[in-house]
Amino acid sequence: MPIVVRLDVMLARRKVRSRELAAHVGITEANLSLLKSGHVKGIRFATLAAICKYLDCQPGDLLEFVDTDEV
Repeated sequence: MPIVVRLDVMLARRKVRSRELAAHVGITEANLSLLKSGHVKGIRFATLAAICKYLDCQPGDLLEFVDTDEV
């Protein structure tokens, strides 16, 4: 998939545990784990906004487009 999720990097930078973020955002740790690993087909903007607000970051800090055709 050309979209790479960098949530784990931002969690490490902010020194926030997945459990803490999941509880604040209102999603399960299992769903957060799926999101971190990139095994989701989509994310609601409200969820993305809540994650960005809690981690004080922009969506571009969490998601990256990698063009696999150019490799």
